[in-house]
Amino acid sequence: MLTLADTILIIAGLLVVVSLLQPLARRFGLPNAVVLAFVGVLIGFAATTLVQFGRTPGLDTMAEMVLGVPITSAGFIHIFLPVLLFQAALDVDVRRMMDDAAPIFALAVLAVVVSTGVIGVSLWWASDVSIVACLLVGAIVATTDPAAVVAIFRELGAPSRLTRLVEGESLLNDATAIVLYTVLLAMLLTGAEPSLTDATRMFLVSLLGGAAAGFVGARLATAVLPYMRGSQAAELTLSLGVPYLLFIVCERYLEVSGVVAVVVAGLVVGAVARNRMAPASWAFLSRVWEQLAFLAGSLVFILAAIVVPHLLVGFDLVDVMLVAVVVVAALAARAIVLFAVMPAMAVVRLGEHISGPYKFVILWGGLRGAVTLALAMSITENSLISPEIQRFVAIVATGFVLFSLLVGGTTLRPLIRLMRIDRLSPIDQAMRAQILSLSLDSVRETVEETAKRYKIDPKPARDALRPYRRHVEDLAGTGIALETIPDRDRITIGLIALVNREREVIAEHGAGRAISLAIMERLLANTERMADATRSDGRLGYTHSAQARLGFGRRFRFAHLLHRRFMIEGPLEHCIADRFEVLMVTRIVLEELDRFARSKLKRVLGVRVADLLSEILAQRMEAAVSALDALRLQYPEYAQTIEQRFLGQLAVRLESAEYNALREEALIGPELYGDLKRELQAVHAALERRPRLDLGLDTATLVNKFPMFSALEEKERREIRLLLRPRLAVPGERLISKGERGTSAYFISSGAVEVAAPQGKIRLGRGDFFGEMALIMNQPRQADVVALGYCQLLVLEESAFRRLLDTNPAIKAHMDTVAHARQRMNVANGA
Repeated sequence: MLTLADTILIIAGLLVVVSLLQPLARRFGLPNAVVLAFVGVLIGFAATTLVQFGRTPGLDTMAEMVLGVPITSAGFIHIFLPVLLFQAALDVDVRRMMDDAAPIFALAVLAVVVSTGVIGVSLWWASDVSIVACLLVGAIVATTDPAAVVAIFRELGAPSRLTRLVEGESLLNDATAIVLYTVLLAMLLTGAEPSLTDATRMFLVSLLGGAAAGFVGARLATAVLPYMRGSQAAELTLSLGVPYLLFIVCERYLEVSGVVAVVVAGLVVGAVARNRMAPASWAFLSRVWEQLAFLAGSLVFILAAIVVPHLLVGFDLVDVMLVAVVVVAALAARAIVLFAVMPAMAVVRLGEHISGPYKFVILWGGLRGAVTLALAMSITENSLISPEIQRFVAIVATGFVLFSLLVGGTTLRPLIRLMRIDRLSPIDQAMRAQILSLSLDSVRETVEETAKRYKIDPKPARDALRPYRRHVEDLAGTGIALETIPDRDRITIGLIALVNREREVIAEHGAGRAISLAIMERLLANTERMADATRSDGRLGYTHSAQARLGFGRRFRFAHLLHRRFMIEGPLEHCIADRFEVLMVTRIVLEELDRFARSKLKRVLGVRVADLLSEILAQRMEAAVSALDALRLQYPEYAQTIEQRFLGQLAVRLESAEYNALREEALIGPELYGDLKRELQAVHAALERRPRLDLGLDTATLVNKFPMFSALEEKERREIRLLLRPRLAVPGERLISKGERGTSAYFISSGAVEVAAPQGKIRLGRGDFFGEMALIMNQPRQADVVALGYCQLLVLEESAFRRLLDTNPAIKAHMDTVAHARQRMNVANGA
């Protein structure tokens, strides 16, 4: 048995081999996973040969150490798989993946089930092994390894949608295959007959339970992030613990799928933490996880490949035939899903159409790797399984993995080129030419200025610039010009660029804590919806989404309902304060976007398109300013407080940047720097607490402000206050609908409403009242009344209204006079 030092020595040596293989893979244009697998197999064969026939003691000992590394199938699954799954999920754009949810489900679930069945039945027909053992092989080889698939497709530079489909499949299909493997293994060990009911029940419990555990665990982890105060070390440590905790707890204690839990956790953390962490912190975490995944993936392939010779002991022509049967059956099963199931799903609109070239690449790109080998090794390590079945599973699964990597992996790039899906679209080609031309011109100008500044002789300067001039001339001669792109497409490209820039600007303000975390998340979520709408519907989708962002969402409407029905003001206060902050930040962001459009996008997309983009932004700005002004008009003091707070947070951020610059330039020492930062942190903590918004709905204050009531005696006002109920109306709210039965009258303490009367639209403001006619005349409402802005109203229900008139003759006379005058006006206009 190897000592700990020997194990570390072998692992370190393999890491050195991995590092040396990277340039070799690039040199021959092969995927990294394929080269690692090939070299691992060679190392395994060499070590096995030396141990059996070698006569060199030093090399024999080293070979024994290589073959004796104590990594079992459980080691592969528990040490490496959580890292690979979590990192792959961390990088996924969840919203874009949801666009292809149906085809990903078909590949990740249906394809695994179909592959297991087709491969199992084919092997059963071609061999004398039991159907359960053959189905077990089908489940083992049905997994597409995330380490192999995702890495290879990214290395090949496959189109984004193709990569997204294969990435989603590789992340999710392991759960299906491992659940099927578990069910079939239990049947094999107990001798039970295959049961579709039991398999379905176990699958659903494992899948849904793992998904729930992963979601809850990830949300708890992301909820802790703000309390780490931007500590990159703490954030990274938390992210390292989450996948292992979830995987082991789910597998060992909850008896649900740890694979699903880790994948869901990675998706949730990637979607949420990206917004909650500072951009620099997120970039740091992503880089570390990429490196961890690279190390884990490389060790997985090379260690798994080393044991291949052991798994292939006794390989003969019959085994070659069985592997060939599996290859044909796996391709046939995958083809059934791709060319039969997916088109049917597209017909019933369960998913978007996938082109033929994409299907062929997905068909051939279902690569197998370490997960399949680990599951096969677990069979060979199980003493309860007969040696014949152990050998059958090991040889067939290993042979299929080798075919998949060494044949499928090496031919993926030529297939992608043959299908012509690695080529840029005409629009992308024109954009590429435009960007290259601008960039090369900028480089040329900078080099010329540098040569003049440092008084470099003109001849070497001209020689250095000659390749750039030639490249620009070549681009001009291709005939691919910006003008070849229709304006409509250029506008869509520009709008998507604006959305992406908007996302960056919001994240920058959030990183500097100029806006609260909740507001930043809401703005980013709105931006994602706007991006989706722009991609699907272009300018129209962008405009409609921008308009929807200024509306009152479900949360606001629910808070307003609580206020209207139950006089609960807290949620509404919070929602209006959030709206203040959202609108203020939106206005600031739009100003920055306009500068971006007039500078950067003008150069890339042309003056005409940049002007149109600026016009679209101006329309958004006008709507946002109008909505903000409506709030500022009703709550001017709070608006000033919020703006002062924003500027204070900006000042703190600038001050912090100044201290950082002085520290980097060694102008201040660590002690002084720490003291300054601590003092600044105290200031920032005070600014983070948002001031409370007072809705101004105190009944006594509103009654005293209302002209008709202000002239009354204090005793009368106290009695009236008991009858009235304060209410805040929001812009566009319909307070009264024509034809409905009247149940209350309204008194306007502040704000304005619009009455759609028969004689035209009438505006009522502070001191006016409405809704009294239906109560006095006992008739339906005669007009629609809509709030023009935020209005502080006093509402008088019907019973209280009649009590008020009975006890206050002067008020009754005044209201009767107004009501009859309005009635005569309505009759006159009706005539």
